[in-house]
Amino acid sequence: MASAYLVPVAQLLRDVPSTLRVEFSALFDEMNEFDPLPAGEADVPRGAIAEVNLHLESFSGGLRARGQIAAPWRALCRRCSIDIDGHSEVQVSERFVDDRGPGDDDAYLVVNDFVDLAPLVHEAILLDLPVAPLCRPDCRGLCVQCGSDKNLGDCGCLAPIDPRWATLDNLRFVDNESNEASSE
Repeated sequence: MASAYLVPVAQLLRDVPSTLRVEFSALFDEMNEFDPLPAGEADVPRGAIAEVNLHLESFSGGLRARGQIAAPWRALCRRCSIDIDGHSEVQVSERFVDDRGPGDDDAYLVVNDFVDLAPLVHEAILLDLPVAPLCRPDCRGLCVQCGSDKNLGDCGCLAPIDPRWATLDNLRFVDNESNEASSE
């Protein structure tokens, strides 16, 4: 089975400078390389489709890939633990070279007149996954007392009192002008 991520670039490398538009949709993990991440971590779900829209530009000694890569992700909200779905869209600008020389440590390789875009797509999307995803920016989370979802309404539980600070509740300030105590 030929991979959608393998792009022939022999003509592009021969006709410097030239460009090639590469646009396709393919399974994000067509080779089943990635194990699902533990619950609670953002992950690209099995069977997810990646959208690739790149321009390949040849230069002496290699290619530059510029454009956008997109794929869906799934995670649990870090505050209320509900399932959330998201979508990553990443702008990329990467180099592909025939041989790695000094300064080419981050470049991808052109192998047998083909570029394999899969590593580029995987790295771009996986690095863009949220570390601490939220279902919405103002998520109120779960009540630490009863576990109810505060986004659905107030549960009525009182915040626990930290015994280390309890003596401050008895602290009263005296207003020198009126000699009245206040608990501000």
